[in-house]
Amino acid sequence: MKYLIDTHIFIWYATGDNRLSLVAKEIIESYNTRFFSLASIWEMSIKSGIGKLDFQKPFEQFVRQQISLNDFKLLNISEEHLYLVEKLPQHHKDPFDRLLAAQCMVENIPLVSADSIFDSYPIQRIF
Repeated sequence: MKYLIDTHIFIWYATGDNRLSLVAKEIIESYNTRFFSLASIWEMSIKSGIGKLDFQKPFEQFVRQQISLNDFKLLNISEEHLYLVEKLPQHHKDPFDRLLAAQCMVENIPLVSADSIFDSYPIQRIF
């Protein structure tokens, strides 16, 4: 099975945060294909740059290490993803989350996320 991992799930797993559900943890630790979007790296880089995220090591090192250790596959941002964002209803103002929803729709994969706003889009959310 294939899954897209939301930004906060990636962070919670990597930092051992107890808000991570057992289901999300099992998905990450199984032999499923877990995608991590370049949109999430972009979002984290912005937040790290303005001091909203601190991983106790350089941002790039932290992200690359976690992707490698956990065998995440990077999901590129395609034109098709971007064109779909424009057509999505405005359930959510966060441009990164809207892009993740579009990626799930185009790629036909569920999203692992604690954010219930995604339930407003025609995607499967698992948490």
